[in-house]
Amino acid sequence: MRPSHIALATLVAAVWGVNFVVIDIGLDHFPPLLFSALRFLVAALPAVFFVGRPKVAWKWIAGVGLALGVAKFGLLFTGLDRGAPAGLSSLVLQVQAVFTALFAFAALGERPGRTRLAGMAVALGGIAVAAADEGASGPLLGLALCVAAAAFWGVSNVLTRKAAPPDALNFMVWVSTVPVLPLLALSLLFEGPARGAAALRSLDWTGAGVIVYVAWITTVFGFGAWGWLLRRHPASSVAPFSLLVPVFGMSSAALFLGEQVTPLRWCAAALLVGGVALTSLGRAGTRPAAPAAEAVAAVRGERHAEPAGASPPRAG
Repeated sequence: MRPSHIALATLVAAVWGVNFVVIDIGLDHFPPLLFSALRFLVAALPAVFFVGRPKVAWKWIAGVGLALGVAKFGLLFTGLDRGAPAGLSSLVLQVQAVFTALFAFAALGERPGRTRLAGMAVALGGIAVAAADEGASGPLLGLALCVAAAAFWGVSNVLTRKAAPPDALNFMVWVSTVPVLPLLALSLLFEGPARGAAALRSLDWTGAGVIVYVAWITTVFGFGAWGWLLRRHPASSVAPFSLLVPVFGMSSAALFLGEQVTPLRWCAAALLVGGVALTSLGRAGTRPAAPAAEAVAAVRGERHAEPAGASPPRAG
């Protein structure tokens, strides 16, 4: 990778890591489900009018929108609101690599090799250590919601690989249109209209800045830049930079929120990062079926040849 591309990948990891601190600040201004809905609303508008028509079938946009936007971010924001520390959440969420490997095996036939299996075991050991640390110092519910969010992130990863979007920015903007109404409905149901109305009436510059950061910086810029890198480099070159996310997340949480990193948390970090690295970079035990291989190649930015007689997926 060129030095400028390495710098861009590191910047994206930093943006995503600091995002956990920004979310924590935003939860002082908004209830979690409304906050998540506003994040996707601002990410989708006005960008949806400039990125062109969807380039994949609507079923993939809807599936990823529900799994990533409603389930993953709804659970993550709620977990942080229920007391999960921002730094620890940035770490625990990386177990999505384990869930992605498991779901890819179930849905795509990608059998994990020994290295990946070892990585999954190590990463899950890190989750156990993190749970022990959190159980001794804080509520476990927030941590459990973050683990559930990681599971749904794994689901969205597999759906994205099946969709094989040729334009990551176009895909992410259209995906952002899906969660808005479901999240608003869930907010009305569980958080109540009075709480949401009060948050909107008291909106200040800090609240507005938080929404802009989580919508435009982490979502539009972050996912757009990450997809741009994946189209130009093998996934094995780009993916390791995601391991920097908890480094930036835990350090920024310690710096700005005063979160302490206990010895047990350092141990959990070492196990999780090491396990995720093995899971992400280890080879699959068997070659995936042809359609799955083509999807993976497209996501990685490799040349994608259309099978003879096949037509491209419809955009709706």
